[in-house]
Amino acid sequence: MTGWIGNIEEATTANTNFRTVLFTGEHMQLTVMSIPSGSEIGLEAHGHLDQFIRVEGGRGRVDMGPAEDQINEHHDLSDDWVAIIPAGTWHNVVNTGDDDLKLYSIYTPPEHPDGTVHVTKEDADAAEAEHDH
Repeated sequence: MTGWIGNIEEATTANTNFRTVLFTGEHMQLTVMSIPSGSEIGLEAHGHLDQFIRVEGGRGRVDMGPAEDQINEHHDLSDDWVAIIPAGTWHNVVNTGDDDLKLYSIYTPPEHPDGTVHVTKEDADAAEAEHDH
């Protein structure tokens, strides 16, 4: 397929993996995520890319700030809410609800290797640690 065509709400809500890359282009990437209740993505910053996040199910919170020790914004998220994370912004997404938090994310440019599937957060953390070394 030349690009990605599909029902993003269905793809997002049906996803049971922590992270699944659906499409990787030269300048953008589409991923879906399922974050278990009480879990989080983890505090991070992407110096080279902007990130768009849309919630399709569940409840969460996005925490953001200009530095790792200056997380000074906290915004509740639920169905149909969007967060845009500019490059260089420290951020975390936390599941604050009782159900899995279902979201999709667009990275510009791509962040993960094409075809990435992380079944659990532990898988994602291990892959990122390996990539950083």
